[in-house]
Amino acid sequence: MTGLPARAILDHLKKCESGLVGFLEVLTKAESPSTEPEAQSLVRSHIASALEDIGFSCTLIPGRTSGGMLYARPPQRGHNRAVQMMLGHYDTVWPLGTLNKMPFKVDGNIVRGPGIYDMKAGITQAVFALKTLKELGLEPDVVPVVFFNSDEEIGSRESTRYIKRLARHMNRVFVLEPSLGPAGRLKTERKGVGRYHVTVHGKAAHAGLDPEAGASAILELSHVIQKLFALNDPEKGITVNVGTIDGGMRPNVIAPMSKAIIDVRTRTQADAERIGDSIRSFETNTPGTSLEITGSIGRPALERTNRNHALWQMSQRLGAELGLELQEGMAGGGSDGNTTSQLTATLDGLGAVGDGAHAEHEHIDLDRTIERTALLALLLLAPPLEPFTTS
Repeated sequence: MTGLPARAILDHLKKCESGLVGFLEVLTKAESPSTEPEAQSLVRSHIASALEDIGFSCTLIPGRTSGGMLYARPPQRGHNRAVQMMLGHYDTVWPLGTLNKMPFKVDGNIVRGPGIYDMKAGITQAVFALKTLKELGLEPDVVPVVFFNSDEEIGSRESTRYIKRLARHMNRVFVLEPSLGPAGRLKTERKGVGRYHVTVHGKAAHAGLDPEAGASAILELSHVIQKLFALNDPEKGITVNVGTIDGGMRPNVIAPMSKAIIDVRTRTQADAERIGDSIRSFETNTPGTSLEITGSIGRPALERTNRNHALWQMSQRLGAELGLELQEGMAGGGSDGNTTSQLTATLDGLGAVGDGAHAEHEHIDLDRTIERTALLALLLLAPPLEPFTTS
C-alpha cells in the first residue's frame, strides 16, 4: 500500500468533519445506560440506519436482559474470502438524564458528552471509516463486518457467546474502545479480570456470657484477607483487591457469617489460573469455621501473542503513512477484546483519543480522532494476516 490511499482517506475525512460531529451528537444525545435496556433501541436504530445507508445489511439479535446486539455485514460477502470484524458497544455507564449536567458540547477541537469517549466516538469512527471507503471506491480484500453490543459495561454476559462464535471465523478483530492515555496508545495488552466471593461460616454465641461457644466468621475472614493481599505481585502485574466486606449480626454476638468480594487482575491466563487455584485452596485458621469460595476469571487476559503483535506492527506501518507515531500500552481494565484475543488476532484501543472514561470530564480530541478513523480505514484495506499455527 502506498501513501496515496492514506492521504486521500485522511483528506476525505477532514472534509466530512461536520457530518462526523453531527452523527456523534446524535449518538451521544441518545442516552443508553447499560441498566436501561429499553433506552438502547434509539441509539441502535441510529447506528443501523447509518450502516444501511452505506449498503450494509443489519441484524438485531434480541437480548433477554440486555438491549440486544447489532450485527452488520455487506450483502455480498463472496466465497472463501477472509473476514474482519469491528467490535464495540453502545451502552454507557451514565444514567438517563446525565445530559442535563453534561451536555454535548463542541469547544474548538474538544468534544464533550456522556459516553462520547467510551465509546460512541468509536462507533462513529467505524461508520465513517466504512463510509469513506465506499465514497472513495476502495474495497477491502478482507470483508468487514460489525458487531456492537449493549452490555459491555456490565460484563458482556449475554453477548460473549455471540462474540466468541464470530471471532472463530475472523482473520482479525479491531476493537473500537478508546485509546490509552494522553498519547493515545493502542492497547496491545489488557489484564484479565476475575471476581471471587468468599463466605465464612462460623457459629453465633453471646460475646459476653459464652464467647467460647462461638466461632467468629469475622476473625477467620481477617486471616483470609491477609492471604488474599499476599497474592499481589506488582512486578508480574498481579493485583488482588478485597473490594467489599460484610458480616456479623450485632456487637454482642460472635459473628456467624462474614463475606468478601475480591477483584483479581493478571497479565496472563497462566497467572490467572494459578491465583484462582490459590484462592480456592485456602483453609481455615479459626476452629469451628468453614469457607465457601466461588468465582472465576470472567475476562481472560489479552496477551501480546504473535498474531496480536503482527496486527500491532501492521498498524505502526499504516500509521506512519498518515504521519502518526503510534505507541502501545497495557490497560488494567478488560474489554470484549480480551475474549476475541483467545480466538484470533486482536488490536484494541483503536477508538477515540481523549480522556475521562466514566468521569465528568469525558471528552475527545476531534483532530486526533479523525486521524484514528483514517487509520481504521487503512487497516480495513490491509491484506489478510497469514494464519498463525501458534498464538
